[in-house]
Amino acid sequence: MFPYLDINDFEEDLFSMVRKTVSLNNANHLWSEMTNEELLVSARLRLKDAQTGKEGYTLAAALLFGKENTLASVLPHYKTDAICRKNSTDLYDDRYDIRCNLLRAYSRLLEFVHKHLPDRPYIEGTQRISLRDKIFREVVANLLVHREFSNAFPATMTIYKDIVVTENWNRPNIIGRVSLKNLKPFPKNPTISNFFRQLGWVEELGSGVRNMFKYCPIYVKGAYPVIDEGDIFKMTIRHEVVNNESVDVGFPLEKGQEKEILTILKENPSISIRNVAERQKMSIKAVRIILDRLKREGVIVRVGADKGGSWQIIVGKRTDF
Repeated sequence: MFPYLDINDFEEDLFSMVRKTVSLNNANHLWSEMTNEELLVSARLRLKDAQTGKEGYTLAAALLFGKENTLASVLPHYKTDAICRKNSTDLYDDRYDIRCNLLRAYSRLLEFVHKHLPDRPYIEGTQRISLRDKIFREVVANLLVHREFSNAFPATMTIYKDIVVTENWNRPNIIGRVSLKNLKPFPKNPTISNFFRQLGWVEELGSGVRNMFKYCPIYVKGAYPVIDEGDIFKMTIRHEVVNNESVDVGFPLEKGQEKEILTILKENPSISIRNVAERQKMSIKAVRIILDRLKREGVIVRVGADKGGSWQIIVGKRTDF
């Protein structure tokens, strides 16, 4: 808490932006009618220390709304690097050295993504969506919201020829590779995370990662996100396939019925579950259980509607059959 920070240390126009954004998501949102000070109190960005009785703005308030000089005062090492190294891995093709508050940093990082990464529109149901935005809004939000700000290690997003790698210092909840099997949502900075959620910039805890596992293999066929958690939280997202290389999904397939069903889906991606059950002499319920497990593990993905859609099999170095 910083008792000597005052409202003039924050960027005033950001309050109007916040009120407008939350109103778009919820016309009756309480923040839309609050004063700047009331909004900060409501978002738990101004608190009273129960031990000393002093009141003040929190570090989260400075990170979200602070002017650059304010941030330099309260957190001198704070910065985020966005680097493009598509053509030069030794130097860089483009770079944003971002030292502004998190609300502005979010927009600047998405601008960098739009500048250097391809978009691939996709029809989901009856809506046309941007796969790039679906994936990288979550990537950017994760980079900004879930980092350990007390450490001087800078957050980085590096765009290479075929992959995007983000790294930030972390307080790990688990150690190792994150998958849908072991995903245990854990709020690293709950006040900041909740603020981004009110703006509609992050999903509910855990939903964003699940969406990445859903949309990444559609953005680039077969390319699931690789998420490693340790002292450094690292995410690797593929945006191009180079030399038609296969993609390693990170785990082996089980033998037996799963492989037989995968062979059927490979031969006929549009086959119905009922026809799969008839060919395998299994119940429809049993086939659904296997398909649901394969979807959770990221081995298959359903493209399009239940009727008229098709199965996409993710075949990689350890999953060939």
